[in-house]
Amino acid sequence: IQSNLGSTIAMAFDECVENPATYDYARKSIDRTTRWLKRCQAEMKRLNSLDDTINKNQLLFGINQGCTFHDLRIEHMKTIADLNLDGYAIGGLAVGEGQEIMFKVLDYAPDMLPEDKPRYLMGVGRPDDIVGAVLRGVDMFDCVMPTRSGRTSQAFTSHGTINIRNARHREDYRPLEAECDCPLCKNYSRAYIHHLQKCNE
Repeated sequence: IQSNLGSTIAMAFDECVENPATYDYARKSIDRTTRWLKRCQAEMKRLNSLDDTINKNQLLFGINQGCTFHDLRIEHMKTIADLNLDGYAIGGLAVGEGQEIMFKVLDYAPDMLPEDKPRYLMGVGRPDDIVGAVLRGVDMFDCVMPTRSGRTSQAFTSHGTINIRNARHREDYRPLEAECDCPLCKNYSRAYIHHLQKCNE
């Protein structure tokens, strides 16, 4: 399917284990994810040898799993790093374990991956999570949360989240953040943004 889409990056199939999981199940899961990754790598090579493949330069990323078990994460990182993939994702985080535990895993996980390949943290979109992950060596992110937050009138500020649709912003002519000099804060008031949200613009 990903080959037919012709996407720039294809993600290998993995098992994202529920949190919390038992150690034994997490071990079986990383073994399964590794088997799937090797099959995916072989299939991508086969597909890229065909004349009608849409994107023969499609990149393949493997996904590191292992729940919050330090030794399983390290073992799986080393295993997938040996496959010399185009990039590496860290999966199975931001699934209810909390930021402190996620950062504890990220304190060591990115360093186990090749420095010359992109490191991608899956499913993370909160600003403070992104900044904390970048500080720990993560390069890429994806998440539905920022667009969903925008659709539901959430604005992220250094003082917390603001629901701009609330009536109190209807006549509030301050910027979202007084200290910010971005084009939004310099040129538009909370009242104007509130108006745009109420008009579904």
